[in-house]
Amino acid sequence: MTTLTEKVNFDIKNNILPIFARHETFHPRFGWLKKGFDKAKEDKKIFSSDEASIALGVGKNMVKAIKYWCIAFKILEEKPCLTPTNFAEKLLDNDGWDPYLENTASLWLLHWQLFKPTCHTPAWFFTFNNFKHSQFNTINLLSEIKDFQSNYFEDINISESSLSKDLNCILRMYSNRTSAVLNEDSINSPFNGLNLINEVSNGSYMFNIGHKTNLPSEIIVSACLDFADLYEKGAKTINISRLLYEIGSPGLIFKLSESALYEALDDVATKTSEIKTINSSGLIQLSYDSDPKILAMKILDNYFTKG
Repeated sequence: MTTLTEKVNFDIKNNILPIFARHETFHPRFGWLKKGFDKAKEDKKIFSSDEASIALGVGKNMVKAIKYWCIAFKILEEKPCLTPTNFAEKLLDNDGWDPYLENTASLWLLHWQLFKPTCHTPAWFFTFNNFKHSQFNTINLLSEIKDFQSNYFEDINISESSLSKDLNCILRMYSNRTSAVLNEDSINSPFNGLNLINEVSNGSYMFNIGHKTNLPSEIIVSACLDFADLYEKGAKTINISRLLYEIGSPGLIFKLSESALYEALDDVATKTSEIKTINSSGLIQLSYDSDPKILAMKILDNYFTKG
């Protein structure tokens, strides 16, 4: 696997913004992305308005958090006013794929969007891509997040408390915490259901690596094509090993095993002739006939609209 010191195609400094603890300690909650999308579509200046709290029905800190997460998930973009993205229109418009995020597939898709350039969540990016331990505790993960920050964003003065807030937010957002008190803060993260991080004991966690029963093959394959479009411009093939182990890959972000990736590729290949896996001199590759970005969107559209 790739380490921090190895050369990678992902340009960390140019593709990740040095943004830490902008979430106001709030992980994304049910309804926030749809609410942010709808209000910004009605009024592109809503988040800078004095009426934002009233319009969104939350306190000022939560307004900042909703804005942050909408940008981080590529729901809104600054142009310079906050404007819904094409991706958000596809997903969250009232006649879109899944406007109320009732399908867990949509949460997996959003999870993938969080890490695509330009990434606004560096601590998240490090945890899923560069951190090499399958089992960990908060002390060693925080220590390595600090090293990542100092190695790549040394010109930015970030306090340890800010990094700690990011770490705690990651765990609240993704982990199934066995020791957590069952309250609003611990049950109101839609991303808990992805089962990506499990608490194995008080303060000790483990990534769930391998097959995910609620992760559709189409989401995996669309992410593979997205990755190919980003990092293998102009090509019609990409090595499976890159899709599994390279920084920013679906394999790392979804925590997939080799067999899980192959099964997803084979499953989608039975539904469309536009992708296939090929063995070239012992090197297994994903092959695609058309523009991978367009093909990824086509696969998603077929999945959400045709089932």
